[in-house]
Amino acid sequence: MQYPFLISIPHGGTAIPPLVADRFALDQQEVAYYSDPDTRTLFHFGSAAGAVIDTPVSRMVVDLNRPPLPVPPHDPDGIIKVRTIDGKPVYRAGQFPDMHTIHRLMMEWYFPYHQRIDELIDTNGIKIAFDCHTMLPFGSPEQKDAGKKRPLVCLGNNGDPRGLAVNGGITTCPETWIHALAGEFRREFSPEFPEDAVAINTPFSGGFISNAHYWRKGIPWIQIEINRSLYEPCVDPDPIHGLVYGQTGELREKLWQVLTGFWDRLGTDEKRE
Repeated sequence: MQYPFLISIPHGGTAIPPLVADRFALDQQEVAYYSDPDTRTLFHFGSAAGAVIDTPVSRMVVDLNRPPLPVPPHDPDGIIKVRTIDGKPVYRAGQFPDMHTIHRLMMEWYFPYHQRIDELIDTNGIKIAFDCHTMLPFGSPEQKDAGKKRPLVCLGNNGDPRGLAVNGGITTCPETWIHALAGEFRREFSPEFPEDAVAINTPFSGGFISNAHYWRKGIPWIQIEINRSLYEPCVDPDPIHGLVYGQTGELREKLWQVLTGFWDRLGTDEKRE
């Protein structure tokens, strides 16, 4: 059975295009650490989903989940990175890309990804989209939650911790939907997950991809962040005993059960909204 899901995996790539490779200050191990390479295994459900889109290029070159403005390098963690989330320079001194190079990178990687999302929604009968990520167990020095321990799962719909709109804004899916997905995570991972293991819009409420494409197409979007300590215990100085899956394949199967269980339990009328 194929489900009407669009799976977006914008941070799974680790490739550094030749255009900027000789400018980079980060080595390949660092590039992998600051990217989300395991998302291409965890969330690539193949033909079981209506559509899957990912990219080979590292987010450290072009971050597809950032708005195109402000023009780099005014946002250090923007579309073209100046430094990493813990303050390391991405490019060697004096080698940050000029505007011509930035334009080439965006034309080759950024705009085609977003155009392809729209095409997949239009042609593949998509009813809901998931923007899929992993996160470090603790907030990094240059992030809003620096030093704070993170939940095992964070779901984002651009709202508040209850899934409701903030200050007259919009959410990218109904409140009932994000709570239903949170409940499915708790159900599938029970009794392993502690009560506060699944958070809504904390610490991440959703990025540019889910917000922009909800505006463009009106298809519900939910951003999913999976704690890397679930499969990569070495990243967590306070590991979750007895919960690490070790193999991403096992965790991937549980994630698919969560998504399909969530969809199967939604009422027909809700799906039509």
